[in-house]
Amino acid sequence: MGIDLIAGGRNKKTARTAPKSDNVYLKLLVKLYRFLVRRTDSNFNQVVLKRLFMSKTNRPPLSLSKLAQFMAGKEDKIAVLVATVTDDPRLFEVPKLRVCALRFTETARARIVKAGGECLTFDQLALECPTGKDCVLLRGPKNSREAVKHFGPAPGVPHSSTKPYVRAKGRKFEKARGRRKSRAAPNAASVQTTAALQQQHLYIS
Repeated sequence: MGIDLIAGGRNKKTARTAPKSDNVYLKLLVKLYRFLVRRTDSNFNQVVLKRLFMSKTNRPPLSLSKLAQFMAGKEDKIAVLVATVTDDPRLFEVPKLRVCALRFTETARARIVKAGGECLTFDQLALECPTGKDCVLLRGPKNSREAVKHFGPAPGVPHSSTKPYVRAKGRKFEKARGRRKSRAAPNAASVQTTAALQQQHLYIS
């Protein structure tokens, strides 16, 4: 038996075409960059518009230290980041930077301004660089979230570096077979996988 689909069939396009957020200021930026995409042939504006639609997970923050690292030797350009700029206390001296971002933490903004730099909003950037000329588009590290460390092959399987979901980090928790040489035989899954790899001459003890 078939299934009744709404006219038009299955949705083949799953990418966002608008932000999920109800933030009116974000919606105004989307309206502005839709206009710029339509009226300019700039790829920069298309990328900014696409990133304005993204979820918070896909807009990871970038620290001041990484920002300074990426902008070394590009002092005459504007750093553009469709995300939040955060402070990094490990960075002692902040260079003079011109940064455009969706949001700045208070300490990050204060340090940029104190160094003689400038914190721009996207509407200010659109007036100054409508095509993205002399702009350096940056992104934060997407896979640095704590959640991502738990993704991958099962923890405990040979050659897996996946972080286990542990109740506690004490002596009694996940410290037994397969974890230490002194705890008798490793678990069955580890033994089978190791044996299979040894047959293929891939396992190095």
